[in-house]
Amino acid sequence: MHQSGAAGGRGCSLFPLLGVLFFQGVHIVISLEINADAHVRGYVGEKIKLRCTFKSTSDVTDKLTIDWTYRPPSSSRTESIFHYQSFQYPTTAGTFRDRISWAGNVYKGDASISISNPTLKDNGTFSCAVKNPPDVHHNIPLTELTVTERGFGTMLSSVGLLSVLVFIPSAVVVALLLLRMGRKAAGLKKRSKSGYKKSSIEVSDDTDQEEKGECMAGFCVRCAECLDSDYEETY
Repeated sequence: MHQSGAAGGRGCSLFPLLGVLFFQGVHIVISLEINADAHVRGYVGEKIKLRCTFKSTSDVTDKLTIDWTYRPPSSSRTESIFHYQSFQYPTTAGTFRDRISWAGNVYKGDASISISNPTLKDNGTFSCAVKNPPDVHHNIPLTELTVTERGFGTMLSSVGLLSVLVFIPSAVVVALLLLRMGRKAAGLKKRSKSGYKKSSIEVSDDTDQEEKGECMAGFCVRCAECLDSDYEETY
């Protein structure tokens, strides 16, 4: 009679089930975790990136495969739009023909793709599946894509934000200048009403400025006289 190796703790048995191996009563879990954005919003004509990352307990080999599928809204029909195994194989038929590009790096756990020139017809559900033998059991995350027109309101909000970023610093600078000018004018007005007298330092500064002005004027007159004398000598 055949006796199971697990009974009595002798021998060994190997039962793969949902990514779990039983070896001499020890659970060895083979896990492959995949993550993707649940909701992605894009605009018509602007490139969209569908992110997908994975974590595997095994090293990446040429056996690793990535498959992206698409399902239109209110439909159970799915279509393959991208396949990867050592090389990239975007779809060459259907709605996404020549519009799917590779945007990932399998050695960094990235299985993302991009959609060029998206349209309103691209709305729907996308799924990312990764297999890295012996890690083949995993979750399949779904991404809901919503593509809309970039309306006037969206453009206006962008312009408004830029205007605010430019206007606020300028307004602050102008306000500080006006405040400074107002304080200076108020100080001068207060001095004139109170019969303010200049200090000796201010008087000396004014005297120096007057003397410099007189010297400059005398110098100019002297230069003019010299030019006149030279002019007369020539004749």
